[in-house]
Amino acid sequence: MDDTMDRAPQRSFPVSWEELHRTGRALAWRLLDRGPFQGIIGITRGGLVPAAIVARELEVRLIDTIGVSSYAGYDGPRGELTVVKPPSLTEDGDGWLIVDDLVDTGETAKVVRAMLPKAHFATIYAKPAGRPLVDTFVTEVSQDTWIYFPWDLEPRPVDPIIGLRPAT
Repeated sequence: MDDTMDRAPQRSFPVSWEELHRTGRALAWRLLDRGPFQGIIGITRGGLVPAAIVARELEVRLIDTIGVSSYAGYDGPRGELTVVKPPSLTEDGDGWLIVDDLVDTGETAKVVRAMLPKAHFATIYAKPAGRPLVDTFVTEVSQDTWIYFPWDLEPRPVDPIIGLRPAT
């Protein structure tokens, strides 16, 4: 396993609401020929907004959730992976689309795939460790990048990227 997964992120990648919406629509374009889907399962919490965008673009009205918790925050250790709410509308995922904002280490994806092995798994962002576990994604980012989603941000001044480069 790459040791970058055990360290605090070295890079940050802030995502605006507009960018998330645009990239969510790009995900829907990539999924258009993979459907139709019986329904969408959004992985809470990060997958809820992308699932809503994809549902709107593909005109899918049946939406379920699976609640999975693992993060302890930006610089905290990953907690024990817990399924806090299983999906209720399908047994194996056949004909369903799973949507999440990001696949990082792949630990959440492994649990969800085990529960819904026949579903199509799609994310907006993928990191190298988790990328093999998703069927469709839009943007790959490095493993040592922390993605700040719009719900994590407030408008504020930021330093230029050059000043954020790790010392070598």
